[in-house]
Amino acid sequence: MIVKDIMNTSVKTATVDAPIKDIASIMCFNKISGVPVVDNEDKLVGVLSEKDILRNMFPGIEEIIDEGGSPDFEAHENDYKNLLDKKAGDIMTNAVASVSPDMPVLKAASIMCVKKIRRIPVTENDKLVGIISIGDVHKALFQENLINP
Repeated sequence: MIVKDIMNTSVKTATVDAPIKDIASIMCFNKISGVPVVDNEDKLVGVLSEKDILRNMFPGIEEIIDEGGSPDFEAHENDYKNLLDKKAGDIMTNAVASVSPDMPVLKAASIMCVKKIRRIPVTENDKLVGIISIGDVHKALFQENLINP
């Protein structure tokens, strides 16, 4: 089984200049935890995940020192509103792993496991053509073994 057999080609994406508010809406309404970030030619330039958004709310070491070593996390929740005006390019993960459509599914799964990520973009000539998740891999393996025990 190869990646193109199980990849999702209807991928929700964002551009580097898309507001976080718009991307967060896409994630919440579509029940997805991240989106690939592409340029005008669908070239993959990054990924923006819920983790990237939340990580930007955590206080930096200087803030922790200013707060006396004990950050007020409840007060930092208000920072979420300020974060919504930032752009995807401000907080996205730039160094993005991707897989090819012709890669064996288990090899793609091993990359996700090693990198501790739950989804990985599928690219061909640096252009986004799909996405697969750990759940997609598990479901495909389950179905294949259920049908052909």
